[in-house]
Amino acid sequence: MTFNSVQADRPGRQELGRFLLETHSMTSDWVPTFAAVDRAAFLPDLMWPFDMKAGTSVTVDQGADPDAWYSAADSNVPIVTQWDDGAHTGRAPGRVSTSSSSMPSVVYAMLQALAVEEDMRVLDVGTGTGETAGALFHHCRHGRVTTVEVDRSVSRQARERLSAAGLYPEVVTGDGIDGCTDAAPYDRILATVGLRDIPGAWIEQTRPGGLIVAPWGTYYSNADAVARLVVRGGVASGHFARPVEFMKMRAQRLTPIEHGAYVPADGMGSADTSTTAVTEAEFVTGRYTAVPFALGLRVRDCAQAVADRRDGARPVWFYGLHDRSWACVMFREGEKEARVWQSGPRRLWDEVETAFRWWVNRGAPDHTRFGLTVTPEGQRAWLDDPAESWAV
Repeated sequence: MTFNSVQADRPGRQELGRFLLETHSMTSDWVPTFAAVDRAAFLPDLMWPFDMKAGTSVTVDQGADPDAWYSAADSNVPIVTQWDDGAHTGRAPGRVSTSSSSMPSVVYAMLQALAVEEDMRVLDVGTGTGETAGALFHHCRHGRVTTVEVDRSVSRQARERLSAAGLYPEVVTGDGIDGCTDAAPYDRILATVGLRDIPGAWIEQTRPGGLIVAPWGTYYSNADAVARLVVRGGVASGHFARPVEFMKMRAQRLTPIEHGAYVPADGMGSADTSTTAVTEAEFVTGRYTAVPFALGLRVRDCAQAVADRRDGARPVWFYGLHDRSWACVMFREGEKEARVWQSGPRRLWDEVETAFRWWVNRGAPDHTRFGLTVTPEGQRAWLDDPAESWAV
């Protein structure tokens, strides 16, 4: 299958389209939209693509190196377009990435999960560069697409780029947590920001039988998964799909953990100590794996921080979000057991290890066996069967 659009004639873009099809990230019905909505048309001259090998963002300037700029635009990598809520200046990467162009494979997989049809009303939460809203507008044709963005500058730039591309979704500046009542009810709601709570307003603004597709996770880690929730009777429920990582909705960001507020300056001498037979290889499994996602579902109000390995040792820290409980497990290369320190009202490692054993005993389920149900009373997770759920 080829892409014949004038915007799609770059070799790198042709290759990206083939990759999306071959990996089943994009289905054939989205090919015309991919051809018509060029990612490069929505990117700023100065941007920071993520170097997957180095694990860091790099600076790319179209004016200084157009070949590198287009190569990044046509690659399956996330690209940061704003740092530090717009306070960042200069060419070097900032501290916290706060707006981006997501990986094309993730975007088109989520669009596929949305199962959107031509005449539907769609709410896109987190406008960002505007590319996703433009893709929805192109694909829906006779439908109505509304996109909402909390950052005024980001929203303005997206509106300008969409208009220049001949794409005209309704661009709204506002907090996406409130949805947008003006065009409700929606057949579909798509979020391209990470969530910790599905807003009740989204459920209220979705028609019965409609879908909400959004990255969701817990404060335990940055590990999210795409939730695909069907709305009926004021309740949204459904399974998770692929693992992802997204910038978090501003209203739901976790305040940075201050280690010194938990662990005393004189060290861990006053903590309770023990050992665990859980190994580093079992526990520290890396990005996009099921372990941190599953543990987040089972251990509430806890944040994990995995440190780098130094001199054969790797500490993993745990912090209580509503008290000063903390724990640390120290994995050392070549040792069969790891040492554990715990302090505070909760024994966080005991909770985490219990959750880890629960996950192992149920066959080490991946993301797709878990699900989420959202009611006016709160959120509940489940494994395989919604009838056997627990609060998250």
